[in-house]
Amino acid sequence: MNITFRADASTQIGVGHVMRCLTLANALQKRDVQSVFICRHLPQYLESILTSSGHQVLRLNSAPNSDPLDDLPQSKLLGVSQHQDATETIAALDNVKLDWIIVDHYGIDARWETSLRAKASRIMAIDDTADRMHDCDVLLDQNFYLNADKRYVGKVPTTCALLLGPRYALLRDEFRVWRTKTNPRTGPVKKILVFFGGMDAGNHTGRTIEVLSQICGTEIAVDVVIGAEHSQLQEINSQCLQYNFNCHVETSRMAELMSNADFCIGAGGSATWERCSLGLPSLIVSLANNQIEITSALDSFGACQYLGSQSVANDATMRHAILEILRNPDRTFTMSTKAFSLVDGLGVDRLCLALGY
Repeated sequence: MNITFRADASTQIGVGHVMRCLTLANALQKRDVQSVFICRHLPQYLESILTSSGHQVLRLNSAPNSDPLDDLPQSKLLGVSQHQDATETIAALDNVKLDWIIVDHYGIDARWETSLRAKASRIMAIDDTADRMHDCDVLLDQNFYLNADKRYVGKVPTTCALLLGPRYALLRDEFRVWRTKTNPRTGPVKKILVFFGGMDAGNHTGRTIEVLSQICGTEIAVDVVIGAEHSQLQEINSQCLQYNFNCHVETSRMAELMSNADFCIGAGGSATWERCSLGLPSLIVSLANNQIEITSALDSFGACQYLGSQSVANDATMRHAILEILRNPDRTFTMSTKAFSLVDGLGVDRLCLALGY
């Protein structure tokens, strides 16, 4: 049995698409299913993670392309036309016939998926945006929306199985394990976690460290997590040393750090469901347009506090919000219990069953 994933990662794209596909690939591997990743944009350290996990990586040409891009809002993330990408993907797959192609890319829609029909028995699309047409047999959108049942009407075939909501959140096994050791937060905040994703192109991590340095005394510990490719890695290390914060680079202990934290400051995206699975109260800044609706809905539900988009969430508003949260333990308890109720950590098993494994 063979499955191919088509996903990319870069400073502009982030690492979430590849990492959630890796979570699924690892779960399928335990069911004796082999996975191949086809990527056009992929940092070397991420390729090493994929290959060390036992998955094959095939790279498409990432050189600049002079052909016109397609008309999707995020076509530039693909870097080439969908026709060219599909042609190169088919060539990379050679004569292999696949059980599934799983595509997780905002720059790909039904045109690409239809072109790959000849190579795969079935196609699954992973999406968050509902802003384009899909030609797929299964569509996964693991996010929380107030109108989830209406977002894909008319955008997928009538026979497409829709897997919607955080009960399908793709989380690594470590989150399931740590969930059994974790309870909703009570009492004052004694440990804060800062995590704005693996890339954090705008260095919101550094800004947040400076804000916290003005607020947190010795009674509050701070853990800072960044990716190995963070552009300000050395600067953030220096900041953490200066303020006696703990800096973790490309850590394998994310679930443990989230479980041990009383409060988190970070971005939307796939880490949202990791935090929810462990009932971690959070102050969230949206770093991409597709995060706004999700985080706003979570705020309305009571599972987090949404500070706004990165253009709105300045240092002053963040400082004020943090101080209000520190003064109000009842609010963090409410956020924690609401978040805990949304994600049980079993989403990847549900998806494997839906795929027939």
